[in-house]
Amino acid sequence: MIKSIIRKEIQVVLKEKGTFFWLFLLPIFFIVIFSSIFGNTSDKITISFYDQDHSEMSQMFLKQLRQIPGFELKKDSSLSLKEQIKEIKEGRSTSLLVIPEGYERNLKANRPAEIQLFRDATADSAVAPIKAVLENMTTSFREAKLSQTLQTLGQNTDQAKITLTPPVKVKEIKENAAKLNMITQVVPGYTVMFVFFIMITIVRNFIKDKESGMLSRLRSTPMKSYHYLIGMWVPNILVVLTQSTVLLVFGKVVYGLHIGDLLSIILIVISLAICATGLGLLLSVFVRSENQGVAFVQIITMGGAVVGGLWFPYDFLPRFAQIVGKFTPQYWAQQGMQNVMIRGAHLGDIWITVLILLAFGLIGLVIASLRFKKFFTTAIN
Repeated sequence: MIKSIIRKEIQVVLKEKGTFFWLFLLPIFFIVIFSSIFGNTSDKITISFYDQDHSEMSQMFLKQLRQIPGFELKKDSSLSLKEQIKEIKEGRSTSLLVIPEGYERNLKANRPAEIQLFRDATADSAVAPIKAVLENMTTSFREAKLSQTLQTLGQNTDQAKITLTPPVKVKEIKENAAKLNMITQVVPGYTVMFVFFIMITIVRNFIKDKESGMLSRLRSTPMKSYHYLIGMWVPNILVVLTQSTVLLVFGKVVYGLHIGDLLSIILIVISLAICATGLGLLLSVFVRSENQGVAFVQIITMGGAVVGGLWFPYDFLPRFAQIVGKFTPQYWAQQGMQNVMIRGAHLGDIWITVLILLAFGLIGLVIASLRFKKFFTTAIN
């Protein structure tokens, strides 16, 4: 009996063209779009500048800026200073570095030389790296001036260097096993998100069997409830395994996604498939119509994607969203995959993720089994 239901369900899935769109074509489309947007962003920060002084000292300052890794200078000769400032006021530009007239004259006269940074007041995050660079440069100039002063007071170069050495130094040590980029966010994120759309297929097939008279005919046979549930469950697990494999391989081949420990990823994908399909069974025996089921799937899928860190890195979310996210299977699946891909995790490191995903799926199956008898009685003859 179980084999017959499995065979029937596989045939239904293969005939339903919408299944391939929702589970394969649409996620690939999203991966391509968002990988193109975020994956090809430049690592450099552009600094727009306007040199009013046109002096040797102003050119030396700009030359020092050009030598800083990760920054590039941009000059717009087509617009006047007033027009470029107007663009910032109107929100069409974020910042403009201006070297005013008298910069060299003030330096030679041993007076403070002013550098102006015009900025959009609403673009703090975009301007912050530029401000940090300028502050570092002013610190360097101050230290150079102090060094000259110390040498005039009798200290040699080495003594002045020791005097100016900070007593505390911060050393940054990165521990990721692989390079973190938007590909390791987008590909697993959208793979996990679209896995949960399998619930639409499960709901649709449950409602179809109920309304077509299939369930009422099965009620007259010695079939047990778990036979039907397992028969509906197994084919959809196979669909999710195929879907996840296609999407991850696509990310690997097209975007060079770092997979990491393959066995760990396989175990997470299997657990995720059991989780999503188990929740699909749970939802199917409670909803009264296909439209109601699709609405709940949208809430579960989209809501879990937002708070689970599938669309944005989890650390970027507000504190409240982070707390809620830990109660979603999407969070655990995404974290598990990223731990393997980025941090070099192995089987021994992902067991909590696997257990939680399996728990979601098995709880869904158990509740669906307990509820199935009542669902059975609603079948149309």
